[in-house]
Amino acid sequence: MKQQIRIMFLLGIIFCVIGLDQLIKYAIVSGFRWESEMLSIVLVFNDGVAFSMLAFLQGWLKWLQIGLIILIVMVFFWQRDMFRQYWVGFGFVLGGGISNVIDRFRYDGVVDYVYWHYWFEFAIFNFADVCIDVGVGILLVQWFFFERKNAKSSK
Repeated sequence: MKQQIRIMFLLGIIFCVIGLDQLIKYAIVSGFRWESEMLSIVLVFNDGVAFSMLAFLQGWLKWLQIGLIILIVMVFFWQRDMFRQYWVGFGFVLGGGISNVIDRFRYDGVVDYVYWHYWFEFAIFNFADVCIDVGVGILLVQWFFFERKNAKSSK
């Protein structure tokens, strides 16, 4: 029963991230813009990954990302203990990753729109990117505390 509840929450996280991200991107593609001293909401189609890296892969990048997402899902099936421990972080990573792949099929690039420009110029990013970063942060924190707990219990 607990496993089914985890799966339902995992799917909830994934679908909420995808839904909210796609809704925001729809508003941006439809023309929403905003500007302040700290940040601007602008439309940029990124055909690479972070900081436009790997843009030279062009159409192949979406297939590479799909392969990575499938690999993460396969690891879930093979490593049930990992799933029990880290499902929240993986939910955010998968939701953000899937949403960005959807963009690659719809727009031939990821819709980026948040441009931070206060104190320093920063890359343009989107909600899915933030969710991926949050997911990785959750995974790291959980892993750190889980490993620490295991180290203490094995002494």
